[in-house]
Amino acid sequence: MCELLGFTSEKNTDISEYLRTFFTHSRNNPHGWGMMYENDNNRIILKEPVNASESCFLSDMIDFIQPQKNLLAHIRFATVGSVNEKNCHPFTGKDVSGREWTLIHNGTIFNSRHSHRYSVIQEGDTDSERFFLSMIDTINEHISKSVQSEHMRFEIINNFIVENAPRNKLNLMIYDGDILYVHKNLKNTLCFKRLEKGIIFSTKPLDNSPWIPFPMAQVIAYKNGHEVYRGDRHKGIFIPPLEYIRAMDAMYI
Repeated sequence: MCELLGFTSEKNTDISEYLRTFFTHSRNNPHGWGMMYENDNNRIILKEPVNASESCFLSDMIDFIQPQKNLLAHIRFATVGSVNEKNCHPFTGKDVSGREWTLIHNGTIFNSRHSHRYSVIQEGDTDSERFFLSMIDTINEHISKSVQSEHMRFEIINNFIVENAPRNKLNLMIYDGDILYVHKNLKNTLCFKRLEKGIIFSTKPLDNSPWIPFPMAQVIAYKNGHEVYRGDRHKGIFIPPLEYIRAMDAMYI
């Protein structure tokens, strides 16, 4: 399966050692890597359709990146879509108000009423990108009706995830420039650790210290390293179908 890393903090923090450990997991996720970080209030997206351990510049980039307040990283195991840069995460784009949204996803969209519509306009051919495009359209529909406060943005994202969770594996991290939204709906697939002024999320623990399992089937939003909103628990827990279990077993053969 793909793996996710997310970080949010109230002060710039060096998480380079966590990043290095995270990217060593690419041996089981060899089909691409990606990262989002910020530089002078600009969002930088880096990605390559190669095993992270074989990247010619990733190691140097980790050394180069300044301490961050917000960061996302992803390593890909391709279950839907070919191996190319357009299918690597993160996916990023702006809504009609100009706000930029960035998403990383670990999972598969088995049930989506939007797949055919967005397959025509997407740049790559993944279910994750189609989910992202559908999310942006949903945000735009609400923007056209009212001015969006922080809490209203949370409600839009929470409702969208809850609506799409049934029969889909939706381990997600979404960043809107202010808030980091986090969600999982498959057991034992996301955990977190509190740092001095922030919090780091990862599919798997990144050191030998205690990591706390992230709550199941619940969207939680963070800002500057602190929880700010929490949705109700929903019933869209992912129960893997046989083909999904076979695909995951094949990773370790």
